[in-house]
Amino acid sequence: MEFEDKSIELKLRKEERTPRIKDKDLFEVVEEVFDRRTVLNVIELRRRRCLKTLKGVVSAGKEARVYWAKGFNNEDLAVKIYLTVTAEFRKSIWKYIRGDPRYEWIGKLPRHKLMSVWARKEFSNLKRMYDAGVRVPKPICYHENIIVMEFIGENGKRAPLLKELFDSGELTKELASELMNQILEYIKLLYRKAKLVHADLSEYNVMVWNDRAYIIDVAQAVRIDHPNALDFLRRDITNIIRFFNEVGIETPDPEEVLNEIVNLDT
Repeated sequence: MEFEDKSIELKLRKEERTPRIKDKDLFEVVEEVFDRRTVLNVIELRRRRCLKTLKGVVSAGKEARVYWAKGFNNEDLAVKIYLTVTAEFRKSIWKYIRGDPRYEWIGKLPRHKLMSVWARKEFSNLKRMYDAGVRVPKPICYHENIIVMEFIGENGKRAPLLKELFDSGELTKELASELMNQILEYIKLLYRKAKLVHADLSEYNVMVWNDRAYIIDVAQAVRIDHPNALDFLRRDITNIIRFFNEVGIETPDPEEVLNEIVNLDT
C-alpha cells in the first residue's frame, strides 16, 4: 500500500501472501497507530460514501484521536477513531455501564470489540442529543471503532475548547454569561428530552464556535434511569457553574439548578 506521505509506511499484510490495499485518494496522512482493521474500517466508510479523504489529526487522547476529513461534497468532517483500550480505560468505563442493561455485558469483550461497542454507544448518544435539540456535532455514520460527524471549526482547524478560550483571554464576561446559559439549557434538554446525563461535563468537553457552545465527548453519557444518574447530573452542573464562577460572572446555585431540572414539569 502506497501513500502520499512517503515518510510513513503502513504495511497491511495479514500474511505474506495478502494483497496490499491501494487507495491514495483516501489517506493523506497515515499513522503507525493504524492497524489493519482500522484501515479497512476507514476504507469501508469511504465505500459507504461517509467520507472521501482522511486528513490530519486535530485532537489526540489516550484512547482515541479525532481527524479532519473531507466528504464527497467537499464538506469538512470530524472522524473519531478509537485506537487503544488501556487497562485504565477498561476500568474507568465501568462506572458508566454498570447498571445500564444496554451495555453491562461489554466489560469482558476483547480489545477491538470493546472499542467498537464504545464507539457505537457514543454515536447513539450523539444522535439522541442531536434529535433532542442539544447542540452537538451532527452524527453522520459509524462503523466498528470509527465515528464520522460534523466538523466544528473551519479549514481543518477545530473550534477551541471552553477552557482554551478562557486561557486565551478571548472569553469576555458577556460571552461567558451567554455560554453558561446555553450549557445549562443543554443539560436540561439532555435530561428532559434525550433522557440522558452527560456524566463528564466540564470546560474540557465544550467547544465554542461562533459564540455557540457545542457539547462533545459523549460516549460515557448514561440514561436517567442509571443508578448513578443523579450524582452524575449534580457533578455536571457543579463543574460548569464552578468554571463560570472562576471566570468572574454571577452564577446560580448548583442545587437550585439541579432541582429545577429534575422537578421540571414535562
